[in-house]
Amino acid sequence: QVQLVESGGGLVQPGGSLRLSCTASRSIFGIYHMNWYRQPPGKQRELVAGITTGGSTTYQDSVKGRFTISKDNAKNTVYLQMNSLKPEDTAMYYCHALVAGTGLASWGHGTQVTVSS
Repeated sequence: QVQLVESGGGLVQPGGSLRLSCTASRSIFGIYHMNWYRQPPGKQRELVAGITTGGSTTYQDSVKGRFTISKDNAKNTVYLQMNSLKPEDTAMYYCHALVAGTGLASWGHGTQVTVSS
């Protein structure tokens, strides 16, 4: 089972930017669909963005045009570039790896993002 470590969270003012990173313990190339989820305080965990093994991306409507998911297969790392951050983006952000074609998945421990003035 792959281990995932997130980093890059923090406190940022509205309108600011952050880049989250998720590094996997082994190769993700051709194996894992990678996703970012978030869980706002008192709410359910929700899918924010995903990138398939082939590089296709998907986004939650509320982040389209502001967030960008990307990956570096050589570094076993997935990124979430977050721009124009809003207070409602405040949440714990989790990295998720799904073995393509299966239901096997791994989660990271999360990184906190707080958007506040």
